[in-house]
Amino acid sequence: MMNLLRRATRGFVPHVVSGEWRPTDDIVWIDLQSPTPEEEAAVEAAYGVDLPTREETARLEPSSRLYQENGATFLTATLLARVDEPHPVATPVTFVLIDNVLITIRYEPLKAFTIFAQRCAHVPVNDGGDAALELLDAIVERSAEVLELQSSLTHETSIAIFNRPPSTAFGPLLTDLSRAQSITSMVRKSLVSLSRLTSFGALAPEFQRDEARRSHLTSIQHDVQALTEHASFTSGHISFLLDAALGLINIEQNSIIKFFSVVAVVFLPPTLIASIYGMNFKIIPELHWAYGYPWALLLMVISGVAPFIWFKRKGWL
Repeated sequence: MMNLLRRATRGFVPHVVSGEWRPTDDIVWIDLQSPTPEEEAAVEAAYGVDLPTREETARLEPSSRLYQENGATFLTATLLARVDEPHPVATPVTFVLIDNVLITIRYEPLKAFTIFAQRCAHVPVNDGGDAALELLDAIVERSAEVLELQSSLTHETSIAIFNRPPSTAFGPLLTDLSRAQSITSMVRKSLVSLSRLTSFGALAPEFQRDEARRSHLTSIQHDVQALTEHASFTSGHISFLLDAALGLINIEQNSIIKFFSVVAVVFLPPTLIASIYGMNFKIIPELHWAYGYPWALLLMVISGVAPFIWFKRKGWL
C-alpha cells in the first residue's frame, strides 16, 4: 500500500501505482506499508534509490542499518507493533530522506504512524525533514505511552502481590508481570535503535542545513535517552516483583510443608502406641487389664500433645 502526503492537501492520500509513475514536486512523505514489488520499483525509479526489501532489512546487522547512498540517508529502526494485541512484535521500519522527501517502509500497522497521519490532516507539513522529525516525535510519544501503561500495570501488580489475601493464586499475577517484562524489553530495544537512528540522522543534509531541525533532533535524542532509563528502571522493578512473587510462593509452600510435617510428627507417637496394642499376639501383659483401654488412649493423647507443645515453645508454629 502506498500513501502520499502532499503540501497542498491535508492528510494521507492512497495511491495506486499503474504504469510509469512520476512523483510531483509537492510530495512530502511517501509511506509504503507492506509494499508490492511494483510500488517499490516505482519509487526506486522515481528517486534513483535502492530500497531495502523486508528480507534484506531482517538480514542487516545493526551497524549496517544506517548509511548514506546516492544522496539519500537510510535509517532503519526496530519499533514495537501490535501492543494492544496478545502477541506484540518488533518490526523493522526504514526511513529514507532524499531531496526533502521522506520515504518510510514498514510491514506492520503502527499506531504512531496513524496518530501522525491524523495530525497531518489538521496541521500541514512543509517537507520531508519536518515530516521525519514530527514522525519521530509521534514514535517517542507512543513509546512513552506504552512504558507508562506498563509502569501502571506493574504498580497495580505490586499492590496485588503484597496486599493479597492468603492462598490467592499467583498465576495471573505472574502472567501479567511476564507480559509487562516482555513489552518493556521490546520497547527498550526499540529506544536503543531510535537512539542510534537519531545520532546518525544528524548527518542527513535535511538536518545539517537547518539549526532549528538540529535542535529538534537533539531534543528527540534527550527524550529517547530519558525513556531508555525509564524502561531500564521499569524492567528492574518487574524483575524484583517476579523474584518477590516467587519468594512468597516458596514461603507459602514451606508453610504448608511445615504444617504437614508437624501434623505427621504429632500423630506418629499415638500411631506407634496404637500399633503396639493392636498386635494380635496371644500373650500381651495389658490384654486383660481392666484399665488397658483408657491407659492406651491417655498415652496416645500425651504422646500427641507433648510434641505440639514442644514445637510451640520453639516457635516453629
